[in-house]
Amino acid sequence: MRSLLSFSEKLKKKMRIGFDNDKYCTIQSQHIRERIAQFDGKLYLELGGKLFDDHHASRVLPGFQPDSKLRMFSQLADSIEIVIVISAEDIERNKVRADLGITYDEDVLRLRGEFMERGFFVGSVVITHYNGQPSAKAYSERLANMGIKSYFHYLIDGYPHNVALIASDEGFGKNDYVETSRELVIVTAPGPGSGKMAVCLSQLYNENKRGVRAGYAKFETFPVWNLPLKHPVNIAYEAATADLNDVNMIDPFHFDAYGKVAINYNRDIEIYPVLNALFEGIYGENPYKSPTDMGVNMVGNCICDDEVCCQASKEEIVRRYYEATNKQVEGASNQAEINKILLLFNQAKITTDTRRCTVAAKERQKERGCASSAIELSDGTIICSNSSELLGCSAALILNATKYLAGIDHDVKLIPQSMIEPIQKTKTEYLGGKNPRLHTDEVLVALSVLSDTDDNCKKALEQLPNLRGCQVHSTVMLSEVDRKIFKKLGIGVSCEPVKKK
Repeated sequence: MRSLLSFSEKLKKKMRIGFDNDKYCTIQSQHIRERIAQFDGKLYLELGGKLFDDHHASRVLPGFQPDSKLRMFSQLADSIEIVIVISAEDIERNKVRADLGITYDEDVLRLRGEFMERGFFVGSVVITHYNGQPSAKAYSERLANMGIKSYFHYLIDGYPHNVALIASDEGFGKNDYVETSRELVIVTAPGPGSGKMAVCLSQLYNENKRGVRAGYAKFETFPVWNLPLKHPVNIAYEAATADLNDVNMIDPFHFDAYGKVAINYNRDIEIYPVLNALFEGIYGENPYKSPTDMGVNMVGNCICDDEVCCQASKEEIVRRYYEATNKQVEGASNQAEINKILLLFNQAKITTDTRRCTVAAKERQKERGCASSAIELSDGTIICSNSSELLGCSAALILNATKYLAGIDHDVKLIPQSMIEPIQKTKTEYLGGKNPRLHTDEVLVALSVLSDTDDNCKKALEQLPNLRGCQVHSTVMLSEVDRKIFKKLGIGVSCEPVKKK
């Protein structure tokens, strides 16, 4: 399925942008500065979501850069101190980050290194939910040997509802006071359930005892509070958190206080009465009239083309559906997650055909009778491929797409068969592999080897950055190798829930 427009005409077209990233970095940092000024020059900012690679935001808000939050915080770097939180319970059970395949305790060290490499000051690590777990104690000693400060925050009976105990010397008062030196303290963690909010509130209590009226705010990108409840961007957030069963809701506290509709999600709304009581217990009053008030999210003010963001969000909902069905094929018991996303299909008025590359891949398979894939390039062009005796459909797709972008005729063979066959022999005869077809990584290595002597291969390789942000669909589930390559290239992938034969 090729576009009727010529190659030169296609190059003149640009990817439509729906989000003003520069504006976001400017007004978001300004808004945080204003929030710091509301208090005694000390703000604890609970950071939800991903800081380094927010690919969900970049998919639903075309123009949002995956490292936008880092860029924004770089404007405040001299004022920032980072505290990383990890639960003793997660240490005890060796909890693993599914996307990275590493344990939370190792991810703390990874995050610290990433922050420091970018010039941010990481002050300490807080081990929460501590109840004498030997593994947590050993982890604290390991951090000390590395020159990293760590603190313990303890389990509190009845948290978060026993406000009288929590906001007392037997509650937050028992926790180690985390020493910080800068006005903006970002509290982050490897994943949800680590206790970030409790660390912030504990610090407010203990700062207040020391005569400092510190503030608290929450920085989460989604749901976007000033977009409609059923806006596709907000529906896409529900699809992304379908496994947690998060539900977007109109914030009733915000409406009662201001008579204005604002969007939040169920967990923040449910916990607000408790937070309100805790603030009153610490300060005597709550500076926030609603959970929405606690947020510092300016994303909704930076959408410059709503139509583009709506379409991108609808496609993301479809991608999340395929992700959930793939997990089920792999053995996950997640029918409720799939059902939730199908309900969101109805709300967004979409089907799987909303994603153009999905339609193209399935049509290609119907035509050729074998595993197929399709990519939608940033100019809207659809490029297809299918598996052959030499190449898997993903590897062929990379070659076809880069040839198109480089202006190389489709019939040109970048990698000669005489080079592919020895690789296949090594895979099957020497390494015991069952699938002789080349994967994406093997094709890219072959292109790299040939690029020294073949200008076409060099030109094709130079097009790889232009695949970032593109969308791919495969009629069979991809191998782990192919998934990782697409992820490194910044390509959004979905697959039919069908395993390769």
